[in-house]
Amino acid sequence: MSILKVKKNDPYSALRYKEFNIFLLLRFAMVFGWSMQFIVIEWEVYSLTKNPLSLGIIGLMEVIPAVSMALFAGHVVDQKEKKGLLFKCILGFSVISLGLFLFTWPPFIKDFSKNTILYSIYFFVFLGGLVRAFLGPTIFSLLALIVPKKIYPNAATWSSSVWQISSVLGPAAAGFSINWIGVHWSMSIVLFCSFLALMALTQIETKPIMNPKIGEPIMESLKEGVKFVFNNKTILGALSLDMIAVLFGGAVALLPIFAQDILKVGPEGFGVLRAAPAVGAFLMLIVSAYIPFTKNAGMKLLAAIFAFGICIIVFGLSSIFWLSVAALFFSGVFDGISVVIRQTILQLKTPDHMRGRVAAVNSIFVGSSNELGAFESGVTAKLMGTVSAVVFGGSMTLITVIITGVVSPTFRKLDLQKDVEEHEKS
Repeated sequence: MSILKVKKNDPYSALRYKEFNIFLLLRFAMVFGWSMQFIVIEWEVYSLTKNPLSLGIIGLMEVIPAVSMALFAGHVVDQKEKKGLLFKCILGFSVISLGLFLFTWPPFIKDFSKNTILYSIYFFVFLGGLVRAFLGPTIFSLLALIVPKKIYPNAATWSSSVWQISSVLGPAAAGFSINWIGVHWSMSIVLFCSFLALMALTQIETKPIMNPKIGEPIMESLKEGVKFVFNNKTILGALSLDMIAVLFGGAVALLPIFAQDILKVGPEGFGVLRAAPAVGAFLMLIVSAYIPFTKNAGMKLLAAIFAFGICIIVFGLSSIFWLSVAALFFSGVFDGISVVIRQTILQLKTPDHMRGRVAAVNSIFVGSSNELGAFESGVTAKLMGTVSAVVFGGSMTLITVIITGVVSPTFRKLDLQKDVEEHEKS
């Protein structure tokens, strides 16, 4: 990694590193492909079953291996070279996408029963959870080896921005491609994305292993990682707050029902609804490159998640398509603020030799709560109805923020500006 001189408060400081730009291309291809695949499979499964619980099961099938393997994956990531590990993750994703490509191909599945097709899809989603357990910590750790510490906040902002724009385009592309070329050929686009990610990875140099405890017994390694997170009140508070918000604010898992049965807007409208929150988040992430959220970060994070909960409630109560789109858009705006602050906390507060394990715990708290949120939404929709389930989730988010703000004055006063200035001097 070459050392460049960058201007103070330069919003493009991370983009001045060639490998970081390649990293962004790789991340775009993976997130675009993964998010597109998830939406295509959601649509296919609901079309097969017409049961909201089946959407929750998709999330459950991914979250079980992702959570159960997360800590072990974090240990492996801290012990291994990151580029080679990422290559294996992308290759695994490619195999899964190929399987789903085949199981959505009419000539291939013509003699299979509906249940066989459904369970096969669940199986590939389960394998995807295994891959994701390793993918998140590997990408988080690799990012820290590509850019210097002093521009971690800027790199985290741009990395999150690429994650959001690919989350915008992936679901939107899925909605349109389902309508234009069908579910099966939509999966061919996902396969191309995995190939593009592999090609980009070849342009990144092999990085050193920063962990001084190579060969450390796995139980000691896992215990150290978990202990670090739970002893660091700033990291623990940010992860816990975001986990609860994502868990109970998982309205997007029910979007196929809103698109097909409530708003009646078809696959194109589904794509718009699915993309709306990511559009809002992406725009806010671009703003954050120019206006950092490091000062008074605690209060800003609490306010952002509270506003996110309000947007989810509005979406649940809306029967007007464009009002629903607007509510989801602004939920993305406030979620974007939350993502930037949380990623900045993790990058600034995590030692290099523990990045894999901390990212693994993060995936348990936050990443996997997306799938648990999908399962929670599916179950509550089955029990109390779709609209009531979304309103309930938004209300629980508001209650969580209020309780956190009252019982944790230290978190309310969290300010990251000092940490940023210390890294700039180093």
